[in-house]
Amino acid sequence: MALTEIVPAAAPPAHGGILRRQALRESAARTYARSLPIVPVRARGLTIEGADGRRYLDCLSGAGTLALGHNHPVVLEAIRAVLDSGAPLHVLDLATPVKDAFTTELFATLPGELAEKGRIQFCGPAGTDAVEAAFTLVRAATGRQGLAAFSGAYHGMTADALAASAGARHPGVTRLPYPYAYRCPFGAGGEHGAELSARWTENLLDDPKGGVPRPAGMILEPVQGEGGVIPAPAGWLRRMREITAARDIPLIVDEVQTGVGRTGTFWAVEQSGIVPDVLVLSKAIGGSLPLAVVVYREELDAWRPGAHAGTFRGNQLAMAAGTATLAYVRRNGLAARAAELGATMLARLREVAAAHDCIGDVRGSGLMLGVELVDRDADADPLGARPAAPALAAAVQQACLDRGLIVELGGRHSAVVRLLPPLTLTDEQADAVLDRLADAIAAAVRATPGPPSSPPTPLRGTPA
Repeated sequence: MALTEIVPAAAPPAHGGILRRQALRESAARTYARSLPIVPVRARGLTIEGADGRRYLDCLSGAGTLALGHNHPVVLEAIRAVLDSGAPLHVLDLATPVKDAFTTELFATLPGELAEKGRIQFCGPAGTDAVEAAFTLVRAATGRQGLAAFSGAYHGMTADALAASAGARHPGVTRLPYPYAYRCPFGAGGEHGAELSARWTENLLDDPKGGVPRPAGMILEPVQGEGGVIPAPAGWLRRMREITAARDIPLIVDEVQTGVGRTGTFWAVEQSGIVPDVLVLSKAIGGSLPLAVVVYREELDAWRPGAHAGTFRGNQLAMAAGTATLAYVRRNGLAARAAELGATMLARLREVAAAHDCIGDVRGSGLMLGVELVDRDADADPLGARPAAPALAAAVQQACLDRGLIVELGGRHSAVVRLLPPLTLTDEQADAVLDRLADAIAAAVRATPGPPSSPPTPLRGTPA
């Protein structure tokens, strides 16, 4: 069957029944299930087959978890090998050959300084627990309590991880401006806006009357994912590294979503050349299964035994799947492939944007791409940015689903269409994804027509 062929929906009774029972039994907090009412029954690579008989191209990839797509053979083989070996599946934090192999492979991919003099803490199976561990670590190492975090951030849903995320109000967290070229908080944009962000951060930390005590750590994402696919400029990241190092503030980099080749280098920090004090990792490192760790400089290793613990730190199947995934990405140059294909897709998205004045910006890094939808009827600000259009974004997401394409929404107002395809994406598959997305945008625009004479706003997208 051709990739661009859409299998017509013919939902069997089981499909509708499962969705009805989910709505009756599961909590009101469920998220993806609301906008993506499908029942996956089989999956391979980019493709999901639903119980309704339809096939979908999955550009959600488990929110970035599936670096190799669904059920990649090397992942399945690694899992079967552990199951067939009779090895224990649950071992708390005891040493095992499977764990040793994972740690060895992970350290082979790390920036040199962390690989040579790093320590690793295995956490509970979610990225949010690794963020909590990172905060516990830097507080123990510095004796300080406060944290510095950035506007637009997302670090998880537990206690301090949520407190450091955008939208939370916590007196122990100092909010700093993240550089956002399209909606620059300083009204400058580009490199100048990023420099103003750095100056603001530096001044606030040094001002004795600023009301901000020196924090235990600063946490940032090299590309904000949930925040709307906003890549931090390399120069700004280097400034954050300089600012924190000069003030003895541990720098925590959250690579839960950006790691394992996603942004075009194995770790996103490689693009700026910085080495953080703490690296928070999850999602793709488990090869589709739950796994989370923090890797940090050995001089920070000051916490007491049990300072951060958890029953499910020893997920052997996830470690085996993770080892296979890390090795496959590294040996097959998938990070470089993501950079190349991502640049091609970004160029194509800019062509789509030029035809639609409802697209305010397209941006991304590697195979982490975003299309920001805006209100084409509203006036632009002095920098040319129009207000976000969340209703249009939701319509585009639904139109994508109608065309057999699964995408996620993000950004401040859920107005950014996000693409997170697997790193194994082929050129043909990339074309199919972009064809369906372009058609979905056109369909959503036709359903909500605006002034026919409105010219597209010139793009100022962040380069890949």
